[in-house]
Amino acid sequence: MFTRRDFGAGAGAACLIAGAAGAQDAGGPDERIAAARREGRVIVYSGYLSPRTHDAIGKAFEAKYGVRAEVFTARGGELRERIRVEQLSGRFIGDVLHNASLLSMQQIAAEAPVEPIGALPGAARLKSEFAARVSDLQVPIFTINYGFLVNTNLVPPRAEPKRWQDLLDPQWKGKILFDDPRTPGGGRVLFHMTMDKYGRGFHEEMAKQAPVFTRDYGEAARRIARGEYSIYVPLIFSQAVPLKGLPVRAVIPEDGVTYGSYSVSILKKAPHPNAARLLADFYLSDEVQAIYAETGHGVVVKDLAVKLSAEMAPFAAVKPLTDEDLTRYDTFLALAKEIYK
Repeated sequence: MFTRRDFGAGAGAACLIAGAAGAQDAGGPDERIAAARREGRVIVYSGYLSPRTHDAIGKAFEAKYGVRAEVFTARGGELRERIRVEQLSGRFIGDVLHNASLLSMQQIAAEAPVEPIGALPGAARLKSEFAARVSDLQVPIFTINYGFLVNTNLVPPRAEPKRWQDLLDPQWKGKILFDDPRTPGGGRVLFHMTMDKYGRGFHEEMAKQAPVFTRDYGEAARRIARGEYSIYVPLIFSQAVPLKGLPVRAVIPEDGVTYGSYSVSILKKAPHPNAARLLADFYLSDEVQAIYAETGHGVVVKDLAVKLSAEMAPFAAVKPLTDEDLTRYDTFLALAKEIYK
């Protein structure tokens, strides 16, 4: 697996194979598998910093197809710049873009760094809300789902917030740690979806609760565990797994989770086009969807055939608070800054 440190060392070698960029996609599934095996590897550029999923998926892909999946992870701006420079210079290295759907959409609109993904058999299994957002340039593959994290010493079960509007109870004034909704991230997603569901009044009342803003997901969870605050929103459910043994509990909102989807795209002139499309479809398999589910992420396919653990099955069965909308990003950031001064 590529890391920030070792990618630079491997980039020169990867450039040696860039002459194969633009190689023809083999077409049919059997031909694609054979061609992918000849290519031998696929290079993934991901904005999702999660070795727990990347490593497991890479091992499963190699075991099934004999093709190595090498993943380079970086934050959004760094990843976008790397792709831009590669494509401007004609030194094509990356094959697959694996990133938040919103970020991919913005990058595609501004720089057109991807090519048509082609038919993915697994896309026929997508849930309706995700099937509606499939395009020729990106396909949803999993979601980050959000709910509440409560300190069990400070919040007894009978007092736990069950719905988003329960956060407006006066007993929580000054006791809520809130991922900042005025900047990109989970707080922005929460703001957008609860605005669509409950309107401006919800956030005007939430502002009166004097929430304390944070931008550090990991530290936020530890602050709840230490008892600095009673509730943290929005909790990324995949981050609840490492918190076992601490006095905290993840709560799935009864009215629905807020969420952000991640998508897969094929980069222009991918050096390994068949391996890239094979991996893109593999993301939609039961095997990979189960990996996402068992690590607290949301699945995007219907009728998952893999039996999940009793602990993680409820997190895979969550319902969305409302549909994801990727079109009013700037509008809602500005509105959040207006309400939360």
